[in-house]
Amino acid sequence: MGRGGRVDLAQLKAFEKKLAKLARGDFEKFCEDAAKELAARMLGKVIRRTPVDEGTLRRGWTIGQVKKSGSTYEIEVINGVNYAQYVEFGHRTSNHQGWISGRFMMTISADEVEQQAPAILERKLYTMLREALDGD
Repeated sequence: MGRGGRVDLAQLKAFEKKLAKLARGDFEKFCEDAAKELAARMLGKVIRRTPVDEGTLRRGWTIGQVKKSGSTYEIEVINGVNYAQYVEFGHRTSNHQGWISGRFMMTISADEVEQQAPAILERKLYTMLREALDGD
């Protein structure tokens, strides 16, 4: 409100346009970017937790494309090395007499990112809103 109880309609209309822009494309881009950032954080964590072996397993980690299904955005962190699941969850020894414990590099990393995600997303959303409402 301006002086004397007047409303500046030009400012209100500009604000309305910015909100409409957010509702159209910016929010979808935000969701895709957020999915990519969370996947990248998870990738970094899982690589650091992966045993070194000859390097094949560590180099096997990749990130897929963002897929949208309804209001859900999904992105996969994948390791295509054929023995990755055995390192993750454990396996019997070759003579079937013992057990090699799993390293749970994916499981632990996913749990950590899940715990950190709300704070990460809140910061990203705040930044997006600030830029959208401050900029033209």
